[in-house]
Amino acid sequence: MHTQKQNQFIGPQDGYLFAEGTHSRLYERLGCHLRATGGADFAVWAPNAESVSVIGDWNGWSAEVDLLESRGELGIWQGHAPDAAPGQAYKYRIRSRHGGWQVDKADPFAFCAELPPATASRIWTLDYAWSDREWMSARAPKNALDAPMSVYELHLGSWRRKEGRFFGYRELAHELADYVTEMGFTHVELMPVTEHPFYGSWGYQTTGYFAPTARFGTPQDFMYFVDHLHQRGIGVLLDWVPSHFPTDEHGLGYFDGTHLYEHADPRQGFHPEWNSSIFNYGRNEVRSFLISSALFWLDKYHLDGLRVDAVASMLYLDYARQHGGWIPNRYGGRENLEAVEFLQTLNRAVYREHPDTLTIAEESTAWPRVSRPTDMDGLGFGMKWNMGWMHDSLAYMKEDAVHRKYHHHKLTFSLVYAFNENFVLPLSHDEVVHGKGSLLNKMPGDAWQQFANLRALLGFMWGHPGKKLLFMGGEFGQRREWNHDDELEWWVAALEGHAGLQRFVKELNRVYRATPALHQLDFSATGFEWVAADDADRSVFAFLRKPRDGGAPLLVVSNMTPVPRTNYLLGVPAPGFWRELVNSDAGEFGGAGWGNLGGIESAPVRAHGRMHSVCLTLPPLSTLFLEHTPHG
Repeated sequence: MHTQKQNQFIGPQDGYLFAEGTHSRLYERLGCHLRATGGADFAVWAPNAESVSVIGDWNGWSAEVDLLESRGELGIWQGHAPDAAPGQAYKYRIRSRHGGWQVDKADPFAFCAELPPATASRIWTLDYAWSDREWMSARAPKNALDAPMSVYELHLGSWRRKEGRFFGYRELAHELADYVTEMGFTHVELMPVTEHPFYGSWGYQTTGYFAPTARFGTPQDFMYFVDHLHQRGIGVLLDWVPSHFPTDEHGLGYFDGTHLYEHADPRQGFHPEWNSSIFNYGRNEVRSFLISSALFWLDKYHLDGLRVDAVASMLYLDYARQHGGWIPNRYGGRENLEAVEFLQTLNRAVYREHPDTLTIAEESTAWPRVSRPTDMDGLGFGMKWNMGWMHDSLAYMKEDAVHRKYHHHKLTFSLVYAFNENFVLPLSHDEVVHGKGSLLNKMPGDAWQQFANLRALLGFMWGHPGKKLLFMGGEFGQRREWNHDDELEWWVAALEGHAGLQRFVKELNRVYRATPALHQLDFSATGFEWVAADDADRSVFAFLRKPRDGGAPLLVVSNMTPVPRTNYLLGVPAPGFWRELVNSDAGEFGGAGWGNLGGIESAPVRAHGRMHSVCLTLPPLSTLFLEHTPHG
């Protein structure tokens, strides 16, 4: 039996912050840490345990060898295992003081896990020689609110495969960097790579809050992945899930014979929609655990931001619950006040310690001030996904063109609230699964019209205020619905229509990044002005995007019917030449080639309350960008 006294790495200040719910670096204190002199130190929070021991490869998985000692006042058990070595598997054997309940648990703070379906933790270090100093020192303006942000969302297990097997992190790094650079996206967003037992959860049922999934390699392999993308000038965002966790026995649930991380009452602690457990945000130690997890990925893996999943489910106590199936807050309301406090504390910690990164909320309701500072009573996120825009836009596009005049408001409504938050416009994985079909197959009409519709939608999206996010496969019009068990339909990208769409997205990204009017004032009403918002009969939408400091505006025009519109008069704010910067109907993109011969001169003819106008040809099912050039 090893009872060697080990270093007291849980100091008084750590204990205070842990108990207060504000500790942001618990990964340096709890979990497994190798000693330079040999062996490893272990520490785990299990306040209701009667005994805790480390069982692993080095001790024959015996609970009698490496016993941990209790730090009673904190509920932490710690000890030293002199024979433990790097790479070995281990768990904690926890015997509860409640009824002799006993279980073997993975380490909540493990840096590495066994390859699923195995469930043990692995002893690991996070040593790595980073080569992304140039990116890290200059990334603040690239992640700023006035920067162009075009995000490619992907699932690592199904983006590309090699002879049916997963690519590793290192292989993916090169393949993905080449592709994203070619396509012109500024960032990638990874569906969760935090370790998860069930591959079909896509990572959203997390057990390893400090471990990248072993399916694609080691922690160092994932560091290489981020490092390489940074060296290629690509930001890396990660989906992160503090809203719920799976009930697998080796995970966080009922950790020490009590509901430690989750609420005990199922009306608060069980998620009926996802069959999972809900974190107890009112417990300070749980808040410290989650905040430390968030900061860990930004600190140790150099990530550029976190997209926080399922925020709406955190904010509302009655989320996905029937009447009588939830417990009101202390004021009798449905708002989860403890979750609000947690999210505010989380965002303060992130922006305090990593001010050049981003937090982005996936939040689908009208909760106010999600992306406003906490000192303005906001939740403190940098940005918020505009789920309403995604829903309304796709609902509009699904309509046959002849009926769209009755649904005109679905494309104009988003501008009523566009500047209430710092919005990201997503066309995400949520809309191409569970029988919803692919983006291309949502579009009505024959094959030509489907491609034209999708190009028109993407053009409208890239012109609309807000940062952009597109799920993999949408950029070349994959026909089938996304399947996590197979790679994308890359073979179709070479076919007519698909290849044109892919070239169009590439051109959108190029123009978007090069045109200040399209990104500098995404979150300010001063950067947007309607020209024609009410031409429902012809399903035409026209608006101006404007940069800072009175720079040249950009005119965005969409014609959402298959009927070309000739001699279409639109008022413009200034005389001069309006160059056709983007035309989704261009032949190179698979269009019919209607257009304005590269641009048009304005005329001193009043229209839409303006002294000058342009008389345009609007191609069928198209979006145009026209850039103003004043007369010299």
